[in-house]
Amino acid sequence: MYGFSKFYRYPLPLLILSLWLLAVLLLSDQPAHSQHSVISNKEKYQSTLLVKRIMPSTLTENVRKTVLENGLTVLTKEVHTAPVVTVQVWYKVGSRNEEPGVNGIAHQLEHMMFKGTRNRPIQFGRLFSALGSDSNAFTSYDQTAYYGTVERNKLKALLVLEADRMQNSQIEPEQLASEKRVVISELQGYENSPEYRLNRAVMQAVFPNHAYGLPVGGTKADVEKFEVEQVEKYYRNFYNPDNAVLVIVGDFQTANTLETIKETFGKIPRGQGAGNRGQEAGGGGQGAGGREQGAGVISPSLSTQHGLNAPLPLTALTTQHSLLSTQHSLLSTPIVLREPGVGRLLQVVYPLPDANQPDVPALDVMDYILTEGRNSRLYQALVESGLASEVTASVTSLRESGWYEVLVTAGSKQDLKKIDSMLSSAIANVAEKSVTSEEVEQAKTQLIADVILSNRDITSQAMRLGTDETTAGDYRYTDRYLAAVRLVKPTDVVTVINKYLTKEVRTVGFFEPTQKIIAEVGDKPDSAQTTENFSPLAPVLPSEVMKYLPPVDLATDAIAQVLPQEFKFTNGLRILLLPDRSTPTVTLSGHIQAGTEFDPDNKAGLAAFVAENLLNGTNNKDVLNIAKVLAERGASLDFQTHREGVHIEGDSLAEDLPILLEVLADVVKNSTFPVKELELHRQQTLTDLQLELDEPSEVARRIFVQSIYPKKHPLHTFPTEESLQQIQRQDVIDFKAKHYRPDTTVIALVGDFDLDKVRSLIKNEFGDWEVSGQAPTLKYPTVSMPEKIVSVNPVLPDKTQAVTYMGYTGINRYDPRFHAALVLNQILGGDTLSSRLGAEVRDRQGLSYGIYSYFQAGKNAGTFLIEMQTSPEDSSKAIASTREILQQIHQQGVTALEVETAKRTLISNYNVSLANPEELTDRILMNKVYGLDKVELHSFTDKIQKVTLDQVNQAARELLHPDKIVVVTAGPSVLGTSK
Repeated sequence: MYGFSKFYRYPLPLLILSLWLLAVLLLSDQPAHSQHSVISNKEKYQSTLLVKRIMPSTLTENVRKTVLENGLTVLTKEVHTAPVVTVQVWYKVGSRNEEPGVNGIAHQLEHMMFKGTRNRPIQFGRLFSALGSDSNAFTSYDQTAYYGTVERNKLKALLVLEADRMQNSQIEPEQLASEKRVVISELQGYENSPEYRLNRAVMQAVFPNHAYGLPVGGTKADVEKFEVEQVEKYYRNFYNPDNAVLVIVGDFQTANTLETIKETFGKIPRGQGAGNRGQEAGGGGQGAGGREQGAGVISPSLSTQHGLNAPLPLTALTTQHSLLSTQHSLLSTPIVLREPGVGRLLQVVYPLPDANQPDVPALDVMDYILTEGRNSRLYQALVESGLASEVTASVTSLRESGWYEVLVTAGSKQDLKKIDSMLSSAIANVAEKSVTSEEVEQAKTQLIADVILSNRDITSQAMRLGTDETTAGDYRYTDRYLAAVRLVKPTDVVTVINKYLTKEVRTVGFFEPTQKIIAEVGDKPDSAQTTENFSPLAPVLPSEVMKYLPPVDLATDAIAQVLPQEFKFTNGLRILLLPDRSTPTVTLSGHIQAGTEFDPDNKAGLAAFVAENLLNGTNNKDVLNIAKVLAERGASLDFQTHREGVHIEGDSLAEDLPILLEVLADVVKNSTFPVKELELHRQQTLTDLQLELDEPSEVARRIFVQSIYPKKHPLHTFPTEESLQQIQRQDVIDFKAKHYRPDTTVIALVGDFDLDKVRSLIKNEFGDWEVSGQAPTLKYPTVSMPEKIVSVNPVLPDKTQAVTYMGYTGINRYDPRFHAALVLNQILGGDTLSSRLGAEVRDRQGLSYGIYSYFQAGKNAGTFLIEMQTSPEDSSKAIASTREILQQIHQQGVTALEVETAKRTLISNYNVSLANPEELTDRILMNKVYGLDKVELHSFTDKIQKVTLDQVNQAARELLHPDKIVVVTAGPSVLGTSK
């Protein structure tokens, strides 16, 4: 859904790619990757030459910049590797253009831009879904962006929709009231996190007189006060062609597309008083900000309340940095938040210059040296010593300023002052003793490889162009940035540490949790039959969608049906290889049948314990050597434990594939699980468990699953402090020996390689992996449906947003109703704006920030699940409305037009996904894991197309059970819950 951006480790190149929610929004469950690799000096030199050779073709080569007469900047880049295209509109306005009193208005307007226009008074999410567009939007500090990726024949339709809402969006009172509730629900979700609350307090202190100190999404107090006139004025001031950048990347012809752009966007007038920085944005008296002319860069006017009475050009930001430094010197003591929660947190923020200042590349190299991987300086000082469970950091470089943020999760019973002292000492030690040339070269290699690997799909490439043009004022920024990165020397790293990472200018925040009783997780829930009165709602009318949908061009050529080559070795190892020369990279996905389903009841967490310690040492290399081997090439390798298996993720530059495969083979065959590393991991896992049990989503998930699946069922078991303490090193060794076998392993590779050479390479690395006996198997017991509604409300008293899980046991991947169930689910809750649930619960009533449904189907019977986030006062109403919709579809079915629309959406989304190498590799892998024929890669869409209305309605009758459902709502106490 909508969201805020999160800056990655390097400043602009990956600003938005993962669309994090804000600063330290913490609902991410992504593992920390160790980025590692080992090569000779000659090989290093060859790798550097490789990077220099390939960078132009992966960034701005073939990019064309056009400025229309009305000021709209258009960036186009043809990429003909797949028949898909991405369309993105970036407006040069974000939370930077706000002040207290109207904080969050940019984000609120972003939400309203989906509500319809004068020409199309319909939820735009439904139009995007009907096109099969992977569409979304986000608000950041310096920009607001809207994007969609579709099959190439739908390019013009997307352009028509974006041009329409650039000039014709309507802000209706009723819709604004509803969407304000949605935004407040979103903000309450962030407030659930101690990391978010700490970050907000620290950033306000770092930027007391600048809008960068305000939360991007706003505050509840400000959002509640927004009026239609304020939002409309903000829209008129900022949503104009001369304040926007249109980015198109993919399979299209530039000349024809530019003509279409002129037809759709060319008639939109410039903004009134373009370049005038004195207009008020909304009723809060905030300066509207100027606009860029061509490639120039401006800074907006801020009100006197901010203490900056005139626009600051980028050339003046050194002075601004000095001002911030002076302000920081007054903060001699840490900001301390003593609030309910678990886990101590330390956050340190140093002010930095803006994105166009020459120190930024050295700062990013510094960051990699300090915090990237097991060999990094701060990891060694804080995590290896046991003081901290985790340390992360990032350099943020924006249009008017920047900052370096370090976040430390304290180890169990560790003192934050001691950790802060050690952090300062470690940084000072780096400055005093310098860094080695090897450290700098390794950091540079990692950083450059990360940029290349993050730009293999067209959506990411367009994101980079849009970010660079709107934040730095030049779409070629990343090219210049990477050229500067290659020139960074050890002395440059020391210089920026001494210049920026001084104790005098930093702001420190402590989160000290107060005593809190954590809700018991896993107790038998109460059961009750709720007594809601079902009153069928008016169903979504697909005919309305078709009425307002722009015409779609005739279908273009079908997608080339290239299939992977399959090989099976004598030890049972299966591999699938699909050469793809579009980028000089390789993506690896793997699956080992060693998931959490095999966890013993009294040692839950064992499967994950094994997978997460594989990289901690082998017969040939210790943990630091393994980390170094991958880091020197910027390659990544990670193991994630799921219910039915361990998923392997890896990627590298094409020339480094031998290194990646060598490390993978070594750790799966020869891991030794050193005692020191196991104990360090145990302490980290125990800390992580405490933090998880403070998150409503995790508490809801655990109780939901354990309410469906009885004890002794493979899915019932979850790790606890007791079970993690029970795990011994011999348990880890035995589990690995029993379950890590070549005959239960599948590896898929997509990328720039020679088929025969890679097959031979894999055989050399894995051919001696021995197998003995039969692979362990499990038989899942049959689980009956609940006899009535099971309703549970585990209370986490300090939380502001509730998370609800609803559902019951579902189907497996082989169920003959599988494809019909996918179509049914798309109609029910496959999209939070266009589905029945989204249209009613989220869009019309404004009860939830996001609501989705899923049929989670694997080898064994999975789960049917609906999840939503709500304000506690809205939870009961949202649950009742959800059950009404389930009842309505169960009894009345869906319409033929809904089925056809859902089928088109699923097929288009699937085709778009195959253009992303990571999604393509995973799809190839899981088809093999499920025992499907390799042609399933392309026959999937045919199977969806053949689904009939009768099949979908039969699935609705058989698979939807609104009166036999488990409902778990975790978070604040929910008012009006039936018991």
